[in-house]
Amino acid sequence: MASTIKYLYSLLLTVIVVSATAQKVPVVRGTWITNVASTAMQSPENIRQTVAHCKRNGLTDLFVVVWNRGVTMYPSKVVKQYIGIEQDPLYKGFDPLQIFVEEGHKAGLRVHAWFEFGFSYAYKDSSEQQWLKRYPHWVGRDNKGQLLKKNGFFWWNAIHPEVQAFMQAMVVEVVKNYAIDGIQGDDRLPAMPAEGGYDDYTKKRFAEQYHHAPPQDPREPKWLQWKADQLSAFGKNLYHAVKQVKKDCLVTWAPSIYPWSKEQYLQDWPTWLTEGYADWILPQVYRYKIRDYEQTLKAIDEQVPAGMKNRIFPGILTSLGDGYRVSDQMLTQMLQLNRKYGYQGEVFFYYETIRESIKPIYP
Repeated sequence: MASTIKYLYSLLLTVIVVSATAQKVPVVRGTWITNVASTAMQSPENIRQTVAHCKRNGLTDLFVVVWNRGVTMYPSKVVKQYIGIEQDPLYKGFDPLQIFVEEGHKAGLRVHAWFEFGFSYAYKDSSEQQWLKRYPHWVGRDNKGQLLKKNGFFWWNAIHPEVQAFMQAMVVEVVKNYAIDGIQGDDRLPAMPAEGGYDDYTKKRFAEQYHHAPPQDPREPKWLQWKADQLSAFGKNLYHAVKQVKKDCLVTWAPSIYPWSKEQYLQDWPTWLTEGYADWILPQVYRYKIRDYEQTLKAIDEQVPAGMKNRIFPGILTSLGDGYRVSDQMLTQMLQLNRKYGYQGEVFFYYETIRESIKPIYP
C-alpha cells in the first residue's frame, strides 16, 4: 500500500510539473505596428480602432514602433537631452504608446515597445541629421573610412560605449514610464553591419586585445566573431537593465535568420537564447515560397535546443513596399507549418496588410 501511495504521489507531482511547464508556454499571435505606410497610430481614434480590430481577429501581442529615423513616437526626455527633440512632431499633442498600452490592456492584449531603428540613426539621407551633427564620433565606419551605410540605413558604431549608453537609457526610460509588457529590438538592435568596425574607437579596442590592427576583410572569422561578441555583451547588459527595473517585462529580439544574421549584421542570436538574455526570439522567416519557408523552419530546429523551442515565434512577411502581398493560401500554409514544427505562434509584418487575411485563421 505504501509503495502504491508513493507511486501515485510521484505521478501526481509529475503531472503538476508538466502542467505548470505547459502553462508557461505562451500563445503568441502578434503583429508589428509601424508608422510607415500605415495610419494605425496617426491619431488616438486610429489607435483605438487598431486595437479593437486586433482583438476581434484573435491577436494577443502588439509590437508598437517607438523609435524610428532618430526620433521617438512618445515624448522622450532622454532623446531631448541628447538632440533637443522630445518627440516626432507628427504626434504632437498625444502619446501613441500610452494610448496603445491603455487600450491594449483593456482588450487583454500584450503591448511591446519596438525600437525599430535600433543602432541606425538615419535612412537614405544623413546630411541634415541632428545626430550626425552633434555626435560625429558615434558614426560607424567601413574599411575605406566611409560612413557605415547598408541598404539605405546609416549606422552608428554600435560598439561605442556612448552609443550603447544612449540606447540603454532610452529603453529603460520606456520600461520605467509605461506599463508595457515587453521591449523589442529587431534586425537593427543589437546589430551593426558586418562591414563596420573601422572607426578609431573600435580599431583601438581590438588592437589592445590582439596586439594588431583589425583585418581589412570585415568578415575575417576572428574579427567577425569579436564584433558579434561585443554586441552580444550589450544585449546581455540591456536585458539585465530592463529586468532590474521591471522583472516581468519581456525582452524579445526579432533578428534575421541565422547564420546570415551574424554574417551580415553581427547578430549571434542562438547565443542570446542559450545564454539566457532572450525571453522570446522572433526570427524573420521572410520567404516568398512555401518550400523555402519550411526549409528555414527546419534550419531553426537545428539551431535551437529542444527545450527552448517554446521561445521561438516565427516572423511572417505579409507585404513589402514594392507591392508584394502574401496570398491567403500561402499564409494559411505557413501557419500550418508553424504548428507542424511545434511553434505555438507567430508575428506578422505588418498590421495594415493582415486586416482581412488573418480573420478566418484567428476568429
